[in-house]
Amino acid sequence: MAVFKESRSHRSLKDRSSCPVPMSHAALEARLVAAFPDSEIVLTDLVGDNDHWKARIVSPAFKGLPRVRQHQLVNRALADVLGGTLHALALETAAPAE
Repeated sequence: MAVFKESRSHRSLKDRSSCPVPMSHAALEARLVAAFPDSEIVLTDLVGDNDHWKARIVSPAFKGLPRVRQHQLVNRALADVLGGTLHALALETAAPAE
């Protein structure tokens, strides 16, 4: 008689109770507006699950900074939720044109 064990990945798909609730558009927008006031922020839900976001942020805070530093500022503002409530975030950042 064959005995089948449930794999760890199968269990994680079945038992979603330990997974964080996805971050809503409003919650993500509020956090970014608080971190980058006077910025243009456009959020796109990439797959319709509130779990994979794209953020386009045009902020005076980015003036004179290389793109990697701009992204670090955004990541720092969201550090407590990245990889948890906020599963995936694609960034497009820029300083306003003069």
